[in-house]
Parts: sequence; C-alpha cells; structure tokens
Amino acid sequence: MKVIYIAGKYRDRNEWEVTQNIRKAEEVAVFIWKNGGIAICPHKNTAYFGGICPDEVWLQGDLEIIKRCDAIFAIPNWIDSNGAKQEINFALKNNVPVLNEEEELLEFLNG
Repeated sequence: MKVIYIAGKYRDRNEWEVTQNIRKAEEVAVFIWKNGGIAICPHKNTAYFGGICPDEVWLQGDLEIIKRCDAIFAIPNWIDSNGAKQEINFALKNNVPVLNEEEELLEFLNG
C-alpha cells in the first residue's frame, strides 16, 4: 500500500473556516483509503493545536513525515497556504511525487 501525505490549507480567518479546511482534507483522506492507499492527514493529526507549540514545530514534523511517504496529494487550496507551499517544495527537492488530480492519484495508487 502506498502512503500519501495530504497538503492543503489549514489556517484561515476564523475557526469555522479552519474546520472547512479540515473537512476538505478529510474528504481526500477518505478517497485515498477507499482506493487502496494510506492517507496521512496532518489536518487531523494536529487539529486545533494552534498556539501550543511554535508553528515551526508543526512544519518540521510534517516535513519529517513527508520523507517517509510515497507521494503528496495537493488539495486545490494548497496555493493559499505558506505551510503547504513549503511542504510541496520540500517534496519536490526530495523526489517525493506531488499529485494534483484525483485521476493522477488513482493511477499512482494502482500503478
């Protein structure tokens, strides 16, 4: 089974919008699990942990997780997230494939 890290926007203007960003990541995680992959969903791993540790702690932990993944799936809103941008740049520099479309993800999972 292939392990897929989900990159996308987490923070937002208010808690309701943060929750919507988490929900988007959850939908992708369910899609990955239903199609034979293993989803790593950082949105769920540290949901509502803001302020407990410096942001850099979360990012460094996520980058360590990415090293151990087979690919990243970039949710369409990733471009609005500084953290997701750093995750995707890290993945590209470390030869971790970055997937952007569900069809591409399905091919990767089944290939």
